[in-house]
Amino acid sequence: MDIIRIIFAILLPPVGVFLQVGLGLHFWLNILLTILGYIPGIVHAIWIIARR
Repeated sequence: MDIIRIIFAILLPPVGVFLQVGLGLHFWLNILLTILGYIPGIVHAIWIIARR
């Protein structure tokens, strides 16, 4: 299942985070990072998925 989350994290970072943690603080932080820059959103999403 982590492979699917990582693929989503690369394509749509907030979706990958949502699949991992739901609608929490990390989800909204990832949306903000993705809006500010696509790469920071990807890095944050992969970090969240790899951490748990």
